[in-house]
Amino acid sequence: MSDPTWITIISLSVTALFMFGVPVFLVIGYWVIGMSFVLGLTLDNIGAALSDVFTDGFALLAMPLFILTGDLINRSGIARRLSDFAYACLGWLRGGLAMAAIGACGLFAAISGSNSATTATIGSMLHPEMTKGGYDERFSAATAAAGGTLGIIIPPSIIFIVYGFLMNLPISELFVAGIIPGIMMAGAMMLVCWVVCRRHGWGHLIRLQPSRIFKTGIGAWLGFFAIGLVLWGIYTGKFSPTEAAGVTVGFCVIVGFLCLPIHRMMGSRSEDRPIAERSYGEMLVVKGFGPRELPSITMRSAQITGILAPLIAVSVVMQQILSVLGAQQAIGDFVTSMGGYYAVLFTAMAMVFVAGMVLESLPVTIILAPILAPIAQSVGVDPIQFAVIFLVGASIGFITPPYGLNLYVASGVTGVPYFRLLRYSTIYLLALFTVWLLVALVPDLSTMLLPAR
Repeated sequence: MSDPTWITIISLSVTALFMFGVPVFLVIGYWVIGMSFVLGLTLDNIGAALSDVFTDGFALLAMPLFILTGDLINRSGIARRLSDFAYACLGWLRGGLAMAAIGACGLFAAISGSNSATTATIGSMLHPEMTKGGYDERFSAATAAAGGTLGIIIPPSIIFIVYGFLMNLPISELFVAGIIPGIMMAGAMMLVCWVVCRRHGWGHLIRLQPSRIFKTGIGAWLGFFAIGLVLWGIYTGKFSPTEAAGVTVGFCVIVGFLCLPIHRMMGSRSEDRPIAERSYGEMLVVKGFGPRELPSITMRSAQITGILAPLIAVSVVMQQILSVLGAQQAIGDFVTSMGGYYAVLFTAMAMVFVAGMVLESLPVTIILAPILAPIAQSVGVDPIQFAVIFLVGASIGFITPPYGLNLYVASGVTGVPYFRLLRYSTIYLLALFTVWLLVALVPDLSTMLLPAR
């Protein structure tokens, strides 16, 4: 058989594997190995490429560290304190608890940088509270899934690290560029919460109490400090994103170890009492964790890293093979043929959206960013702005069927079937699309906070 026939057979075979639920890493890996045989490439090339990614990618070290940070702040109780503060601020509005879930997702994302961790943590904490408060369980689960999209936009962001590594862009500038779009996404989704909940009369309102806001703000001070530490260090150039991740992990470990014995002295059930009944001393200290728990926390983070890191590495090899096949050139020629600035930009956005429907953001970024970013830059799109446009579009893919990773995560932690989430996730999609269009049309939304270049 000819090479084109073999290429077609292998591509159709791995597509079938993907449809049957085989992990994306294995699907891409099988395709890479099959293509290597067809094209006459040695398997040594695969090993060399994998080795280069893991040995030369210093920036990628931030990824496992931020994943570990997310697990540490969840286990220590910092995440719960952040959600309490968000509810104290927003609970007096119709749909306030749902809005607080979105706000808590934003605060959690500002420390962890992970979409799935954000959805899982906030969903597992607030979904039971929302259903008890009269919210539809489908809406509650969809809210956690939608809020998780903030995990890759609000800095620090794991996918921004990967994008910066691939495109040789300053990761610190990418982090800063994601601040305003991330806030806009959160605001748009909160507006959806208010409109939907007002229409259906969902949620129990609480009084707006400055004392409660103040008390929960004190309780969340460790979370605020961690957020400020990351953003201050990166924005001022005191340390790189990788160093920031390491500093944040160290901070979370120290907090966990120090707070555990103090929390036990105050009474191990203090976290179960209503906020109004806790003393200010109890609010200052989270439940923490001990040295014996650290291996299990680290193992959980290592499992997630063990899924993501090989996927990055094998996708780099996939890029090389696509280049040999001429696929990248063909896609590039197609996008370039669209014409001017807006035609190229909107064509690129459409490709990101369609890819996000069937792939996770990591392979979408690794495969399409090296193709689309240079073309966008050639027609005058700022590289930093295009990075934000690209990744906001990739984040929308987390709640877009048929893939919709966050929908699967939310379904898993809440027990609501996947397809029942789609009714309300669609409403959030419309809000996020609006923000995406604004980010594409108004470059200053991505670049106004950047230092003069």
